[in-house]
Amino acid sequence: MFFGHKNKPQSELQVDLGDLQNEKENLASFLQLHLKVSVSQVENKLTVDSEKVSLKDLEHVVNKFVYHRDLNNTHWVSVEGASTVKINRFKVIEKKEKHEPEPPHQTAMQSWGL
Repeated sequence: MFFGHKNKPQSELQVDLGDLQNEKENLASFLQLHLKVSVSQVENKLTVDSEKVSLKDLEHVVNKFVYHRDLNNTHWVSVEGASTVKINRFKVIEKKEKHEPEPPHQTAMQSWGL
C-alpha cells in the first residue's frame, strides 16, 4: 500500500461474446464448472464475480472454451481494458489469384535474330 494506493478488487469481470451469442449458455455453464463462481447474463455479455477470479484466469478459461468448442479456427480471445475478456472473430482476407501475363511468344524471325 505505497503512496496511499489501495488494491481494491473489482466487483465484476465481463466476457464479451462478440458474434457467439448462441454460445452464451454453454459458456456460462463452462465458466461455472471450471471457475466455481456465479455467472450472470447482462445484455450481450456474461458477468463473473471477480473476488474469486482474476482477469488472467478468466481469459485462460474462455480460451479453453473456444478450443473445446473447436472455434479456434475462426475466433480468438483477448483482454480489453481492466475488466473485459472478448471473443473476437478472425477477419477473412480473400486471396486474389495471381495471373501473371505470359511473355509474348517469339516469332521465327525473332528467334533467329533476323
